[in-house]
Amino acid sequence: MNPATGAFAADLRGVLPPETFRDLEARYLDEPRGRWTGVDGLLLAPRNAAEVATIVRAAAAASVPVIPYGGGTGLVGGQVSGDLPAPVILSLERMIAIRDVDATENAMVVEAGVPLQTAQEAAEAVDRLFPLSIASQGTARIGGILATNAGGVNVLRYGNARDLCLGVEAVLPDGSILHGLSPLRKNNTGYDIRHLLIGAEGTLGIITAATLKLVPRPVRTGAAMLVVRDPAAALALLNLARDRIGDAVSAFELIGRTGLDFLKAAMPEVRRPLGNPDWSVLIDLGMGATADPATALEELFEAAFEAGLVSDGVVAQSEQQRAEFWQVRESIPEANRHIGAVSSHDISVPTAAIPSFIAEGSAVIAKLGTFRINCFGHVGDGNLHYNVFPAEGRRRVDHEDQRDAIKTAVHDLVHAHGGSVSAEHGVGRLKVGDLETYVDPAKLAAMRAIKTALDPTGIMNPGAVLRRIG
Repeated sequence: MNPATGAFAADLRGVLPPETFRDLEARYLDEPRGRWTGVDGLLLAPRNAAEVATIVRAAAAASVPVIPYGGGTGLVGGQVSGDLPAPVILSLERMIAIRDVDATENAMVVEAGVPLQTAQEAAEAVDRLFPLSIASQGTARIGGILATNAGGVNVLRYGNARDLCLGVEAVLPDGSILHGLSPLRKNNTGYDIRHLLIGAEGTLGIITAATLKLVPRPVRTGAAMLVVRDPAAALALLNLARDRIGDAVSAFELIGRTGLDFLKAAMPEVRRPLGNPDWSVLIDLGMGATADPATALEELFEAAFEAGLVSDGVVAQSEQQRAEFWQVRESIPEANRHIGAVSSHDISVPTAAIPSFIAEGSAVIAKLGTFRINCFGHVGDGNLHYNVFPAEGRRRVDHEDQRDAIKTAVHDLVHAHGGSVSAEHGVGRLKVGDLETYVDPAKLAAMRAIKTALDPTGIMNPGAVLRRIG
């Protein structure tokens, strides 16, 4: 593999507009958790798929690595280059056109550099909803969201990014352009390359545009925060809610006391309606015009109280109060950053295994020392953010030598429960070794075969997802 030399850049200047070439700022070399720093390279910001194709063809011919860059919000190091020769850093920030929004088709076509929040607003303008919602939606871009198959808080009802994408336009490793933006819901014409590219983190090609699925906007919304006895009660409450309310349950978030304690310490301005109970849930509803979310939630509380699942709670009486509830949940990751985790884990287990995993996890971590665990996340899809922090009065730097042992202990337990060590953040460079340890060998071999077939020179985001060979 070769660096992007001055001669390589000069050749591209002869075929690309001058505005494609950008000064390389520090933000393109950093990632949010500070685990990796990228190496200097050639920063290019193409305006369309044809220009992306020109860049990729040149890189393939010269064996220059290509690192796709979206919003830079990824948490597993997929957007930085590691120890590669000087790469092409291919930023999608200029590809921001919303090509079409069709309320009748319930679909919209957006380019890969469009921020998620902008896509949500475009859907809202035609009285539709693009329901994917993540904390970084003001910065995260559609291309990166699809490349990592992002999840978020509404997976319970609407699915992951993969489930909300009808088609993609992409540049493949040889520089050819895949034209696959059809809004068809049924298309059984062979291999679905769309699903191969979604979740591949730029290792099999670069998504340049996508057709996204829209849904009708809920006419009435509601939310409640309820105190539950324990995680088992939270799971029983979810099942009760779905039995009584059905698919109107959009989100169901588990919140542990440690997260609220961190919020109180780091962000005291965020109001906590229930104080700091050991376990609580945030439940969110989206309903039609004839339904009353507040009544449905009040009746759910009564039934759950009688069943011994909940002991206290508050139902939002306005959209502002609903937003305040969500501010609690969405502020917990920021509070975590203020405290400083020793080891953070984005994992999933079968929903029925959540209570036993949480109980066993506390015991496993206790064997390694005195730590605080902040466990929170999306109960409905089994995705927990299981983060281990130093004891009060200590710092994460005091436990640097224990990070790997903690991660291994947590991931071993996840694997024992039939779960995944990467639920929604992707693999990137952080979890390449975990993939090799925990993923079915047949799957890993198939992944390597696909990578070799589509990217024989290995230029597409080398070292992400699969270990770089040679």
